[in-house]
Amino acid sequence: KYIVDFYCARARLIIEVDGGQHFETNHQQKDIVRDKALSGSGLLALRFNNHQVLTEIDAVVDEIYHQVEARIHID
Repeated sequence: KYIVDFYCARARLIIEVDGGQHFETNHQQKDIVRDKALSGSGLLALRFNNHQVLTEIDAVVDEIYHQVEARIHID
């Protein structure tokens, strides 16, 4: 039902990179509904905005790594 930016099946992890429109109230409400529906399917959606990806990539990658590590066993 939904198209996501990135999906890791093994970790059941979704990564969304949000543009400025996601700061608008109507988009935020839709994102909440969408994330709850995905969560109900056992998926975790991580959201980062464009600015974070462009200026804080190390922190973004660290957060993704920690979530993947928590959701699957990494050797």
